[in-house]
Amino acid sequence: MSGRYRLTSIETVRESGSWLFRIRDAHGAREEVILVPCEESGVEAWSNNCTHEDQRLHREGVGATIRNSGIVCPRHGSIFDTCSGDCDNGEAAGTTLPSVEVTVEDGQVYLTDDDVDYLGSGGFDDSSGDDGPDSTSHLQL
Repeated sequence: MSGRYRLTSIETVRESGSWLFRIRDAHGAREEVILVPCEESGVEAWSNNCTHEDQRLHREGVGATIRNSGIVCPRHGSIFDTCSGDCDNGEAAGTTLPSVEVTVEDGQVYLTDDDVDYLGSGGFDDSSGDDGPDSTSHLQL
């Protein structure tokens, strides 16, 4: 699919605490992904949804809540390790966030996951029809 794409710098991720971008997988599904600081690798990339419920971990204008090297789910408080994606507490205990492959080189972060295409930075704005057709239905409920 996309190959290698420069996303941002490690410095930007560290300063903001998290950085959000959009991808499309091989099946056409669109997804939000967050970059978070990781002491071991510089940054890691995870699906922007809690594994327990469809709850965004990084929210536009707020970012992701990072506490003691963990991404905190704003709904139930489950904490996912920033480096492994593993959760050992709360409603999501025993699960791991799906990862997206990134590479760090000379302080820059690159999307290197061959199974996805880069769609853009930031999250999906469902009201804008971003990267997809709007509904053509005229039904009102």
